[in-house]
Amino acid sequence: MVINQKRNKMRIGIVLYPTFGGSGVVATELGKALAKKGHMIHFITYSQPVRLGGFKENVFYHEVSVSDYPLFDFQPYETELASKMVDVVKYEKLDLIHVHYAIPHASAAFMAKQILATQGIAIPFVTTLHGTDITLVGRDPSFEPVITFCINQSDAVTAVSQSLKDDTLKHFDVKNDIHVIPNFIRIHKNEDNEDLAETRGLYAKENERILCHVSNFRKVKRVEDVIKVFAKVIKSRPSKLIFVGDGPERYHCEMLCRELSLCEHILFLGKVRDTSPVLKISDAFMLPSETESFGLAALEAMAVGVPVISSNTGGIPEVNAHGFSGFLSNVGDIEDMAKNTLHVLEDQNLSTFKQNAKKQAEKFSLEEVLPLYEEIYSKLVQ
Repeated sequence: MVINQKRNKMRIGIVLYPTFGGSGVVATELGKALAKKGHMIHFITYSQPVRLGGFKENVFYHEVSVSDYPLFDFQPYETELASKMVDVVKYEKLDLIHVHYAIPHASAAFMAKQILATQGIAIPFVTTLHGTDITLVGRDPSFEPVITFCINQSDAVTAVSQSLKDDTLKHFDVKNDIHVIPNFIRIHKNEDNEDLAETRGLYAKENERILCHVSNFRKVKRVEDVIKVFAKVIKSRPSKLIFVGDGPERYHCEMLCRELSLCEHILFLGKVRDTSPVLKISDAFMLPSETESFGLAALEAMAVGVPVISSNTGGIPEVNAHGFSGFLSNVGDIEDMAKNTLHVLEDQNLSTFKQNAKKQAEKFSLEEVLPLYEEIYSKLVQ
């Protein structure tokens, strides 16, 4: 793809949730990758993104501070965000804004766009749907008019999977085209020969396999299913289970470990800024979610050669190739997941599944996905 040389280097505002969640990680990595190509990237959010790290060339961070007036029962973040966007667009001379999530980011971007239009400044904005903005309607239909409006007022809309696009078209009266651009991963080729024996030894004995799960421990992740699957696996294969992350369901998971007398075989590491060292020593990644718009955690595991045992819901089948990079099961089918896990962990199978997982992840490499965003940007700023 060739981008118009006149618009080759763009000034782009990226609005995101700066947390450990998948959307924040993807938005931050997207911005960093664009900056490496020479684009000027301005992150606009309420705290520094988790994955941003220290100083990076062409990367700027604008913090949205929310006023604490006694008049307000709730802090007016959307209004403050829109005001910050107006300020950054005007004084940094942005070419476009890319917002991740319809609420409140696209709604704030629309407000900012209207304010700037009264000052003779035209600014297009791209909205990327990650899933929560769509599933939100299932819990609270009162959001539907705002989400529909934001999607239709966006200058371009993307979704991280075909499944999410289909769900969006099903639940909203969308007039805009929705472009499917999957999440992506950085593939580090030089890590294939890394010696992991010492690190593995910290968590498991030489004859034990390591299973891993990374999430925010919300109910939708069905983390207790991971423990139930592990309880069956360990009867046939000496293993350890490592949990990374924290959230509301962690307490229930710890209680279940005690009930099943599995505590000595299960480790809860809590929130970890860089999950790759844990993933690299794992033999299988568990993702039994009720729903996933994409399954970024699974892709991150596959990128370092870890096969995935997952449910077959949402966008996961677009990432995890059944029988190749791992296996898919119906949501809640503990027996099938345990059977598939044991198959992957067999001595004669594991090496092949690990190689296949990495091959599958390469389809979602940064090099494959980044030009798709650049193409959309270039059309909007011509």
